Amino acid sequence: MRIALDAMGGDHGPAPNVGGARLALAANPDLTVVLVGDQAQIDPLLAADPPPAGRVEVVHAPQTVEMKEKPAEAIRRKPDASVFRCWQLMAAGQVDGLVSAGNTGAVVAGGLKTRKFLKCVHRPGIATVMPTAKGRCVIMDVGANVFPKPRHLLEYGAMGGVFARYMLNIERPTIGLMNVGEEEGKGHELVQKTYDLFRNGPLADRFVGNIEGRDIHRGAVDVVVTDGFTGNVVLKLCEGVFEFVMGMVNQEVIAPLPHDRDAAAQAVRGLIGKYHYSAFGGAPLLGVEGVCVICHGSSKDKAIANALGVAALDVRVKLNEKIVAELEGLPAGEE
Repeated sequence: MRIALDAMGGDHGPAPNVGGARLALAANPDLTVVLVGDQAQIDPLLAADPPPAGRVEVVHAPQTVEMKEKPAEAIRRKPDASVFRCWQLMAAGQVDGLVSAGNTGAVVAGGLKTRKFLKCVHRPGIATVMPTAKGRCVIMDVGANVFPKPRHLLEYGAMGGVFARYMLNIERPTIGLMNVGEEEGKGHELVQKTYDLFRNGPLADRFVGNIEGRDIHRGAVDVVVTDGFTGNVVLKLCEGVFEFVMGMVNQEVIAPLPHDRDAAAQAVRGLIGKYHYSAFGGAPLLGVEGVCVICHGSSKDKAIANALGVAALDVRVKLNEKIVAELEGLPAGEE
């Protein structure tokens, strides 16, 4: 399989992208990585540590979307930017998927511009994996669609369930709707109408009802459905709390230890390695033809490699075919 990697995306330039590609190639024998970006910067990195012959290609893209650029302006002013070039390659069928740690808005905008959505999908959404007390769960959407309609959220529940089953090996994923309370009738009009769609449709046997933010890490459900605004706030809050807690543990617990400091520090590093965002391989944009995995802007080699691994697994299990089959089982409805 062939996965395009936005070599210029992220906070650290092409180096971690090229390094992550090397790690991913070692872990995925059937993978070819197409590095898309400034060839003048990419070639020296490849020459310093040549990858396996025939498994890396470079597609020159002369422009880069900066992290603070507005997506709408970038897609108009920089049509040949690396992230948009990745989308062009996938739309033309030259790659099976793409991975980018660049400007998230630009990544999503590139996908929306192609309008190559899966059958039955009205609006793609970003899914992310969260650790819980019982394993892992999926939250969708975390930033692609900040003004969704009830039908969009219903589709997110279906797509998130397929992702949880085939990518996380959860046999029968349960679905919960993010709300300000568990009781039926809570929340604004969007969640109330979405609640009714879940409760009265073919996903009713897997829908547990409303959940609150504190239920996520308790593992109350396997798929959390929410709008992109709320989901993005939840995601960033969880990342911030994790970094804060780990920093306080280091400062208040490990640093003052007179003995066994190394053992304690090693234990904390183990926790960070297990629960840090880099361990989960990026967030897929579900609902588009092909595969798109969005990485954190600060991603290093490991995170990029894991994201490429997620993209490769997505292709292997034919996730999009399974998503379409699931969505075809939903009743027809207005967008």
